Amino acid sequence: MRRWLFGLLSLTAASLLTGTAPRAQQAPVPQATVPAEEVDVALVLALDVSYSMDIDELALQRNGYIEAFRSKELHNAIAKGAIGKIAVTYFEWAGGDFQHIVKSWTIIDTPQSALAFAEELGEAPTRRGRRTSISGAIDLGMALLEKSNVTAMRRVIDISGDGANNDGRPVAAARDAAAAKGVNINGLPIMLKQASYFDIDNLDVYYKDCVITGIGAFVIPIRERHQFVDATRTKLVREIAEMPRDGEALVQKAQSTGQNPSCLAGERQWRDRMGN
Repeated sequence: MRRWLFGLLSLTAASLLTGTAPRAQQAPVPQATVPAEEVDVALVLALDVSYSMDIDELALQRNGYIEAFRSKELHNAIAKGAIGKIAVTYFEWAGGDFQHIVKSWTIIDTPQSALAFAEELGEAPTRRGRRTSISGAIDLGMALLEKSNVTAMRRVIDISGDGANNDGRPVAAARDAAAAKGVNINGLPIMLKQASYFDIDNLDVYYKDCVITGIGAFVIPIRERHQFVDATRTKLVREIAEMPRDGEALVQKAQSTGQNPSCLAGERQWRDRMGN
């Protein structure tokens, strides 16, 4: 007790001598919130890098986006928007546990910023992973949209891939969750070959029935290597420049034969192949 009183008296005396008093604990100062930036569209680019994609296809797929962001058509589409700017992020995915953000959210409002985005894509390494989780890509896209810190007139997830969902939750469940929040999903199915057990017929129709959603949602299939640049540019320009038209769900040049694939076709293939 005496030691405590002596310490208190010493502290008081020191305060009187120095003209200071013990400081009360201060409440943390709240940080200013950065206001959300307004853009015409918040665009998530999600690209399949599963092992079903060979090295050449991976390069063609990446190059399609690089050339699109270099193109005058895309620059003009951005400039003609009501606000004149977009927000874009780019990630690569395979199975549900393989997702890599190559470019975080970036504002593009000039040809120079679009060219810089293309340059950074060209310099980034490409990774590869097992399985195919379109549902995981949609779910990550939704999470990224929630953290974009932009106010967008439209929110779009753009899925590029060469196979059906065979990992994670059912793709239709992820699609429906995105639709419930007013997010559009468009598709770029890659249909160059069918050499793998896990390839399915009519991937473009699978994307139409099971992946895309929203007013004016569309699919542009790629069947030849030379189509990558044109198809990717066309898709991006449409997403940026054109307001969706009510009731339109487009599959360009679909070549459906026989029965449409089930939305669980990929899961069934994996189960049958693995014997479980």
